[in-house]
Amino acid sequence: MTPQTITIATISHIEDSLNEALSLEAVARRVGYSSFHLHRVFSQTVGMPMHAYIRRRRLTEAAKRIVLSDDPIMDIAFAAGYESQQSFTMAFKAMYKHPPSQFRRMGRYYPLQLPFHFCSDTSGRASSEGTATLLAQGSDINDWMRLVRLVIDGFPGLDEEEHATTLKRYIAGRSAFIMKDRGEAIGLMMLSPSKSCIDFLGVHPFHRRGNTAAALVTEAIRLMPGKDTISLTTFRKNDAADTGHRRLFESLGFAERDLLIEFGYPTQRMSLPIRRS
Repeated sequence: MTPQTITIATISHIEDSLNEALSLEAVARRVGYSSFHLHRVFSQTVGMPMHAYIRRRRLTEAAKRIVLSDDPIMDIAFAAGYESQQSFTMAFKAMYKHPPSQFRRMGRYYPLQLPFHFCSDTSGRASSEGTATLLAQGSDINDWMRLVRLVIDGFPGLDEEEHATTLKRYIAGRSAFIMKDRGEAIGLMMLSPSKSCIDFLGVHPFHRRGNTAAALVTEAIRLMPGKDTISLTTFRKNDAADTGHRRLFESLGFAERDLLIEFGYPTQRMSLPIRRS
């Protein structure tokens, strides 16, 4: 079985058993692999350890119940696997930046982690022959939104309907770009050239270890002639909700700038000096 096939089977079992006790050892026995092998494959494929994925999924479902139901917080905490409301509150606030009671009063649910659904079985390495970065078209919207659901962990507060509406505006303005590998979307980017800004950059989890993000940033630089820097926003340093997005941008040379609040969430602008030959 390929790493993706193993991961699909693992996630299927996790989602079916999300409200039950789940350990690496038990899940490994269920899918028929050693704990060591499953941990390595899952972490490389999804971009986070299995226990982190489970915690994020449970907190996402808890956030949904907090906002969309009147269930007592304590009941929601127990269902999410926490033995006390205090421990649940600490874990919830670390990820959502507000305690559960305040999050309920705010009345706006957004997912921290959606279930992973993969369209095809790929190796996770872009094919140099089949990879292309293209202007996004209206016909790409469904593929775009499927990938958004896979990378939503990098965009706290993102609302799918609002994002789809925004995407249509960027497509009309020829400022939305989609990278495909053998027909499958692996990278997304929205640009504001007049502001020297990347407004959205998402990379398929299978391709975060490759050059997809670097290729998108290079394309952004090419499309912004005469600019000295390019910027984007991401998680602040040491944010527990960050699964590695800030580290990825730092590896590309982005450096921290001003602190921001976006969609009620604390973020930070980062900038990259443009060196032209």
